[in-house]
Amino acid sequence: MKVSREQALAYRVTALGLAERSTARPADLPVLDLGIQEYTPGSERVALAARTGAELSDDRLVTVWAARGAPHQHRRRDLGWLVQALWPLSDADAAARTKSAQVPAAQRLGIEAIRVTARAFREVVTGPMPRGEVSAEVSRRIPAELTYDCRACAARHVAGTVWQPAGLPGGVLVAARGRDALLAPIAGAPPLPGRNAGIGELITAYLRLLGPAGPAEVARYLGTTATEIKRVWPAGLDEVTVAGRRAWLPAGGAATLGAVERPRGVRFLPPMDPLLQARDRELLIPERDRQKEVWRVLGNPGVLLVDGEPAGVWRAKTAGRKRVDLTVTAFDAMPATTRKAVEEEAGVVARAREVGAATVAWS
Repeated sequence: MKVSREQALAYRVTALGLAERSTARPADLPVLDLGIQEYTPGSERVALAARTGAELSDDRLVTVWAARGAPHQHRRRDLGWLVQALWPLSDADAAARTKSAQVPAAQRLGIEAIRVTARAFREVVTGPMPRGEVSAEVSRRIPAELTYDCRACAARHVAGTVWQPAGLPGGVLVAARGRDALLAPIAGAPPLPGRNAGIGELITAYLRLLGPAGPAEVARYLGTTATEIKRVWPAGLDEVTVAGRRAWLPAGGAATLGAVERPRGVRFLPPMDPLLQARDRELLIPERDRQKEVWRVLGNPGVLLVDGEPAGVWRAKTAGRKRVDLTVTAFDAMPATTRKAVEEEAGVVARAREVGAATVAWS
């Protein structure tokens, strides 16, 4: 089956719940199968509001360091599976995930680097604790070669490339971020894994939501190598061709893709929205200069989605507790009807930000 870029993108937008806004509570949305990354304070609420009109707070969700060690909202009930699915497949896999010039010993230690750090987390975090205190205590309990002299902190502490992948197996959730960052133990935390289990289910979730894709894209999403993912690539997938490139979907996915219609409507996607997490960025945004606008080294903007296509970027500035001001930069000229739809959709961002109104300025 040959698939065009437009078909593949329409499939993803629909699978991720962006074609029609649901009334389901956040934890019941399919997108939570991969989780929603918290990129900036409240960005996950904007991602949820783009998909559902239900109340955005859901006590069934928790924030943990998940894929690539980044903070993600996940269903609490999924943590037992997730901790095993994200556990390294091998020492080589662990070395790829913890690669850092600050602590080269992590690559040599492989899985053991994550295991000893996870055990230290379990010893230290027995109640809510400031992140800095946890870092200091964990650093004292792990091999010195996994720590480094940090000029910014004026202290020697564990490297982030080891610390964050060890958080979930260490039974830790992210209770608060920012200046008052707080970590806490996961109630009824799943045990420390002895080996990976569930990687096939995790790959299938990626293909179901961000397919068609191949081992290289899944590997980059997880922060590992294609060699490792190819070893555990599931059988029985549907193979298709996207712009001449081999790619896969879950069994039956090709028929679903063939029936998907182009989405309609406007959505404000926050930086690092699940749609923006696909590792074949050229499929989402073919133009190289526009890719650089969306994915920056620091400070990514949000993306404006119009009729299933990225149509611009946006940034927000809160004006007290009453209003959020959105600045939209369109990639191309927009008709007045589309601009009006964008301005109406801005109210959804206001709801997510828990303010009364939103304004839109065009740049």
